[in-house]
Amino acid sequence: MTNNENKHYTEINAAAVDKWIEDGWCWGMPISHEVYQSALNGEWDVLLTPSKSVPHEWFSPFLNGNKLTGTKLLGLASGGGQQMPLFAALDADCTVLDYSDKQLASEKAVSEREGYAINIVKADMTKRLPFDDESFDIIFHPVSNCYVEGVYHIWNECFRVLRKGGVLLAGMDNGINFLFDDHDAEPLIVKHKVPYNPLKNRALFDKYVDTNGVQFSHTMEEQIGGQLKAGFMLTDLYEDREPEGSLGKHFPQYIATRAIKPR
Repeated sequence: MTNNENKHYTEINAAAVDKWIEDGWCWGMPISHEVYQSALNGEWDVLLTPSKSVPHEWFSPFLNGNKLTGTKLLGLASGGGQQMPLFAALDADCTVLDYSDKQLASEKAVSEREGYAINIVKADMTKRLPFDDESFDIIFHPVSNCYVEGVYHIWNECFRVLRKGGVLLAGMDNGINFLFDDHDAEPLIVKHKVPYNPLKNRALFDKYVDTNGVQFSHTMEEQIGGQLKAGFMLTDLYEDREPEGSLGKHFPQYIATRAIKPR
């Protein structure tokens, strides 16, 4: 990446994700035809966090049998051809928003391969989302807030575009990842303080921007408290961890939440 000085940090991150996909990033690998066919036959699971599947009951009250027929679902920062094809197989009316060209290209490729319709939107989620108020029944938002400096805006926009009675499913890191440079080391050695914000620490920016993009830690006050401040009602949550590396053996690093917009 070049000329980072002149780019907004979200542009840097979009370019970073594109590069990771070229290098074989696991979150940029689209699902196979066989996985899509299994979802058509009622066998499916989706991830908000690295390893623990989202309970199917979290999609209630919109999941009827094993279908989301007619449900308007937004995959927020959910490109890559992994989750959205499964929702399409469940007959949801799908929109995906992402800022990475390659993640969106994967969505297009899978939809064309399998022959379903999906609304593909390139947009920066730090801006006002390009949707009318109360446009969606479900928002599916996997771990991605780590690429955004301020998350309160995200929750406020989710609340705005979600219909009353709608469901927000969100995956988040809890900040522990940012304490360490080497997640495979034993013993683990704390290298950084949180909050972790390279935009306020030039040394962090210069050292890590070319490999990590511009990432940020967030507190649970911002992540869960931010949803509550936006007006959501939290109904359930679970913790998760990376399946590989030393860090996940010692701490849960992620949290997934289910929240609803009150009627």
